[in-house]
This record gives sequence, structure tokens and C-alpha cells, in this order.
Amino acid sequence: MRLVLAVSLDGRLAPPQGGAAHLGGPADRRVLEECLAWADACLVGAGTLRVHGSTCLIHGEDLLQQRRRQQRSCQPHLIVVSRQARLDGALPVFQQPLERWWLAPGQARVDRAPPWSRGVVPLPRWQALPKAMVQKGWRRLVVLGGAQLATTLAAHHLLHELHLTLCPQLLGGGRLWLQDGVSISPNLWRPVESRPLGGGEWLCRWRRQPECGPSPEHPP
Repeated sequence: MRLVLAVSLDGRLAPPQGGAAHLGGPADRRVLEECLAWADACLVGAGTLRVHGSTCLIHGEDLLQQRRRQQRSCQPHLIVVSRQARLDGALPVFQQPLERWWLAPGQARVDRAPPWSRGVVPLPRWQALPKAMVQKGWRRLVVLGGAQLATTLAAHHLLHELHLTLCPQLLGGGRLWLQDGVSISPNLWRPVESRPLGGGEWLCRWRRQPECGPSPEHPP
């Protein structure tokens, strides 16, 4: 499971007052689309959808053709993580050309799927997430945020790759990409890539050490 984020140099996702920070330039966008092209599905928290209104799509024609050749849908499926699935039907995400699912963690009531979702995936405990995803055919997973979801996955040792674009901004405030109460030990991770993207942005990637958990599936 690959966490993909653009963050400020001080580790913020958004300005102190909240809302979208609009971090990341064209090169970061390309890197993001490459991750989407690799993925079977993307996980996103309902709170993040409410703030941004929509999710990221693949626009690069070469990446779309790559997925067509692989006989995959043009866009990875979107898995919305929410206990109650209460989302405004007017959000732009519901007009985007992709398949949407509801992931209902904990004791969420799942009598039926909401109208915006093709189906619901009950998740009584987070440790069951990998098995639930594989049962749906989702082996390559990208996590797009937000901080609450990233924190939960980190706390349950479900993240296998950190894929961060550091942007040359200092936002301040408390909108960190990990919430209080969880830390990621540095000895669990090994760096696999570090390179400039242009515009002062820097891509940094780390993978979880094999002995610290099952190895994820990686692109060639």
C-alpha cells in the first residue's frame, strides 16, 4: 500500500485555516499520475473529498493507453473510507469517470450501499484490510489522504511505501500529514529514490523493510 502525498517542507498538507493547499507542480502531477496508472484502486478519506470536491485522475494519454493495453479500466477504482458515507451528491467527484466504492470501517452500519457507490466493503477491523482488498481484486493500492486515514494505516502497520513530494513552502499550523499519537520508526524504512522534480520540488520514496511486513507489489 503506497501513500502518495505532496507536503510542505514543514510537513503540512494544508494551511492553518484548512482547505486545499494546492501543493505540487506539473512534475509532481506527472509522478502522481504514474502512481495512479500503477494502482488497481485508490483509498481516500471522506473528509478529504469534502475539502477538495474531487479526486485525482489520469490525464496522460500514454498512461491511459498503457492501462488499456493491460485491459484495465482507464482510472483506478476509488475507495471512499467513511463510517457513515454521508457525502453531498453535488460534489464533482460523483461526475468523474471512475468506479466508486465505500469502505466502512469499524462498527459502521452497512445495510446497503449509498447511491454514489457500486458497493460496500465492510471492515470490522483494520488488520483485515489487505485480505478485503485482495478479495476485490485490488492488489496495488494508493492512499491519497487525508491525515486521519494515513495515521490509521500507519498505526496498524499497513503502509508499505511512502511516496512524498516535498514542496518549497512553509505553511505552519497543525495540518500535518500524520496526526498526533502515531510515529513511524526510521529503522523500519529504507530509501529507494530521491530526485528533484523541478521548481524546487523533491521526490522522496521509502519502502518498508521486508522483515517488517509483507512486501507490496511494485512496478517494474
